[in-house]
Amino acid sequence: MFSLAYPLVDTTEIDGISYSIDLSFDNVLRLIDMLGDKELSDVLQVETGIVMLFGGTLDCDIEKKAKIFYSLYEKVIMGDAKIEQAVDIKGNPMPSESSEDETVYSLIEDAEYIYASFMQDYGMDLFEYQGKLHWNKFQALLSGLRDDTKFKKVMEIRQMEVPTGRGSEKQRKAVLDAKKVYALKGQSIDEDESS
Repeated sequence: MFSLAYPLVDTTEIDGISYSIDLSFDNVLRLIDMLGDKELSDVLQVETGIVMLFGGTLDCDIEKKAKIFYSLYEKVIMGDAKIEQAVDIKGNPMPSESSEDETVYSLIEDAEYIYASFMQDYGMDLFEYQGKLHWNKFQALLSGLRDDTKFKKVMEIRQMEVPTGRGSEKQRKAVLDAKKVYALKGQSIDEDESS
């Protein structure tokens, strides 16, 4: 949970021993990318995730490593995002039951837009902040981007309603074309979409 009243989490305690964890935004993004790799077994994902977070392996069996890894992932990395909106294992927002909207952004696929938007809004070259900018700070800055940034404009296009009714064919085509250009992998744009 992000709070200005408390320091950012960068350690965890396991069996009474405190361990440092690497929660730099770029490390977390690599972790999310790795978790999306369908060719890696669950065991390899857990082992790799532990090394990525702790900088080495832990001296325990795979079941305990998995419990530690998934607990850290859920509580520390996903944190507030899990409470505010359901997200997939890659950290991307999932459609809510009350909405038919599909996923609006991908931390991996939209990296170029995120980079440009941080530069535009904050004057931050995210490559210069690799290994330095904490994951929670990155998330707060991402959600605070102005509406005129590329990332926010792309999200707006993806959520745009397709016009219906008489005389709206030009606008309808323009919206559908824009949605196709900015669609995420695996998203289909329904030509008959009415909302």
